[in-house]
Amino acid sequence: MEVILNTFGTSIIVDRGAFVIMNKDGKQRIDPSAIKSISISKGARISSDAALLSIENEIDVLFVDGTGKPEGRVWSIKYGSISTIRRNQLDFTLSCQAVVWIKSILTEKINNQVALLLSISPIEWEHQPQLNKVVSRLNDYKNKISNQQAEILSDIVQSLRGWEGTASRYYFSIISLLLPDEYKFEVRSQHPANDVFNCLLNYGYGILYGKVEGALIKAGLDPYVGVMHREDYNRPVLVFDVIEKFRIWIDFVVFKLLQQKVINEDCYQVKNDGSYWLEGLGKRILIQSVNDYFDEIVNITGLNRSRANHIEMFATKFAQYILKYKIV
Repeated sequence: MEVILNTFGTSIIVDRGAFVIMNKDGKQRIDPSAIKSISISKGARISSDAALLSIENEIDVLFVDGTGKPEGRVWSIKYGSISTIRRNQLDFTLSCQAVVWIKSILTEKINNQVALLLSISPIEWEHQPQLNKVVSRLNDYKNKISNQQAEILSDIVQSLRGWEGTASRYYFSIISLLLPDEYKFEVRSQHPANDVFNCLLNYGYGILYGKVEGALIKAGLDPYVGVMHREDYNRPVLVFDVIEKFRIWIDFVVFKLLQQKVINEDCYQVKNDGSYWLEGLGKRILIQSVNDYFDEIVNITGLNRSRANHIEMFATKFAQYILKYKIV
């Protein structure tokens, strides 16, 4: 269970070894063994006893902003990274192996985008020629990324970012065409969102940021030592690298919610500046949909696990690789 505290005045405390959530509608008692994470938005509160009980039971506690993106977290000291991993991470980011690693992440991202477009588009569709053209371009950019050679990433990072960004713009242009008319959008907008689709997508990516960062920390990796995004000061840049592998899952959930017209005007607010922000109902629908999707068991590389577990397994495998990494 993912506990989400996003209503002003809601609090979580401890009573006789269990969590108690209190709000204007009453109280809810939850056993710690049933909780995977606790997400706290502005205006909600957690007691020190609840924070300590979370640490004891290895429950992630995240403090999130209005877009669902983590601004801080509480975690157990058991997750502390050993010095060997941190040293090796730094060495790895400056190696030719880092080039291979990030290229594999980006090419997988584009493969995922192509697969999603082909799976959600109608068999007979008026925009089929445009879809075919975009798929061809995505594959071209994937091949450009895959074929780029360098000893260190800094020599080619701008090219990689340019191709990945252009591929994503083509990808989202088809996503917009596939949506019902009331949800179509012009371009990908982040902070703030300029439409319903991007409003949902930004919040969904915020949820994903939290899951990826938690998996990296538990695995012993330093989320502040990145590969492609390493120059961003005081930001969990490794999360920005790894998340590219899993963004497609949020894309799918958001697309399905809008395709089925689950989201209405009660789910979001449009500010005077034209920006879109999720309201409580919209957050509840999206969070529940994301959590249900991440709890589904899927087969990846021959292993049947929940999507959430696959993220943790990827982080653990990467940590083991870094631990054994040697400069060559």
